[in-house]
Amino acid sequence: MAEPTRTPIRVLVVDDEAAIRDAYRQIFDEPQPGSQNDARRSLGAKLFGGVAGRQPDRTSKSALNFDAVYCEGAETAVAAVQAALDANQPFAVVFLDVRMPPGPDGVWAASRIRELDPAVEIAVCTAYSDVDPGDIGGRVPPDDKLSYLQKPFHPHEVRQMAIALASKWRAERHLARLAYFDSLTGLPNREQAHSRLRTALEVTQQRGKMLAVMYIDLDNFKRINDTLGHSVGDEVLKVAAERLGKSLRRVDDFSSAGSKVERPGDLGRLGGDEFMVILPDISSSDDARAVADRLIAAIQQPMQLSNNTVIITPSIGIAIAPTDGTDVASLLRHGDLAMYFAKRRWPGSFAFFDVSMNEGMLQRYTIEGKLRGALERGELSLHYQPQIEMATGDIAGMEALLRWTNDELGVVPPMDFIPIAEATGLIIPIGEWVLKTACTQVRKWCDEGLSVKRIAVNIAGQQFAMPNFVEVVKAALDETGLEHGMLELEITESMVMIDEKRSEKLLAELHAIGVSVAIDDFGTGYSNFQRLQHLAIDRLKMDRSFVRDLSETADDGAIAAAIINVAKALKVGIVAEGVESFAQLRFLQDHHCNQAQGFLLSRALPASEARLVLQRATEQFDGSRTQRIKRLSE
Repeated sequence: MAEPTRTPIRVLVVDDEAAIRDAYRQIFDEPQPGSQNDARRSLGAKLFGGVAGRQPDRTSKSALNFDAVYCEGAETAVAAVQAALDANQPFAVVFLDVRMPPGPDGVWAASRIRELDPAVEIAVCTAYSDVDPGDIGGRVPPDDKLSYLQKPFHPHEVRQMAIALASKWRAERHLARLAYFDSLTGLPNREQAHSRLRTALEVTQQRGKMLAVMYIDLDNFKRINDTLGHSVGDEVLKVAAERLGKSLRRVDDFSSAGSKVERPGDLGRLGGDEFMVILPDISSSDDARAVADRLIAAIQQPMQLSNNTVIITPSIGIAIAPTDGTDVASLLRHGDLAMYFAKRRWPGSFAFFDVSMNEGMLQRYTIEGKLRGALERGELSLHYQPQIEMATGDIAGMEALLRWTNDELGVVPPMDFIPIAEATGLIIPIGEWVLKTACTQVRKWCDEGLSVKRIAVNIAGQQFAMPNFVEVVKAALDETGLEHGMLELEITESMVMIDEKRSEKLLAELHAIGVSVAIDDFGTGYSNFQRLQHLAIDRLKMDRSFVRDLSETADDGAIAAAIINVAKALKVGIVAEGVESFAQLRFLQDHHCNQAQGFLLSRALPASEARLVLQRATEQFDGSRTQRIKRLSE
């Protein structure tokens, strides 16, 4: 069995004499047959002190291979080291002659090489006894990465020194990767990323330039781990890291003169699903904006992982130096704040840091602290918004909407506290309370003789990801005694698309126990007709963004009409959200939308007021459907 090929040892030889360089070739290059090789051997006597005939035997299959580069001057050697670093093929060992007239000497080259590559092993070679190692070590620290050879020396000595120094170099690189690089993605870890940012900041400040830091978080990543397992989560992280890296390795127009220049940026993993990008030498925030757009576009492309299709989006916060900070801690803190605001505003977007965000984060921490215990203190309540049957003006159902009132904070808007509940995991117990409370209330209305056809309850992603989700729903129905067919669960497209196969199975199980399902915010996600055909759904809820401007733009009208037609083709119901004007209502009626809800029809009401609306709906009224709708909203 053939032994595996060993990685060649990268060696740089620097000597101003061609004969000396040729003698090195006898050690590091593959042996050549014939007289030319014999001629080369004879040159070794000048370097090896009369032992040219005793060259190392490198014909063994187990012998190490070398990848050697030869330079005749100090300046070309420094350029070779830079080129090797740029190609990500650094040298392990440099054999460097001290005296190389008429240009810079070897000590000058060693100091420049050390600045470029602090890890490389340098062997100083000289035929002069007046070279002081202590003096060279002081100019080219550290001492433990400098070795010395005095000419003439034996070829075996050169070869064994190269092997020993390369082994030391590889061991140190391995330890450095363990200490400073993430084992999953291969990216610089938090400590190394901070160090690189610190260095980039110093250079930026010296040059009087601008630098951007991007704080990147993958939206809903925890849900992927919970539903598909950590192995799939690891694959998502690796794919995301690869896409981020490829998106950064692109030529961009960052120069004020309009020329194309390479600005690869620097990428690191801060931990979990958080990454950091450094963009040095930018001319304005527009440069960071362009890169952020590209990163988002790359990440949100569907990922084909084993048997799963995963769609994930990144939220990005951007801080600019020196405007938003001049040190690592403040820039990362401000980037993190901006990322949170981007995620809160719209997942899959980016935001630049603004000083007002500090006040917003303080408010967030306050809300989080008060939210813990809100359920036990009885501060949570449900309001109910009617869903109106467009053809008759009857109440088709009620949607339960969560509300929170705190003694100190007052009424806290859902958009302020629900994302925090989801981020902290508080949404699990709160969501279970919402489900049971809504079912209890509807059962009570039914016992009073009020006509309630269904109650719609919003389900958070963490709830949908629970392995026992169907059992939790069934237990709530059994405990409250509500007829299963009266409960409708509203889930979003993105929740379904995280794991389509699991979602298909889960929705089928819900249907099997009589519970109906609506796709909320439809039109804002990634569903397509073919995927929806395989899902056991009963209704689509058209997102309010398509209803808002129905009377103003033809595009929104076309999209709304298309969504209604999709529902018809799927043979499922359609509910339009956010109806606030009669113009919108007329459009939906003309296009045969099944149901609608919104402020025009009724705001979300406390249980006592919702009960009055239900009573009014049972009273005899002979007016038109529009008059009936107006009467319900009085």
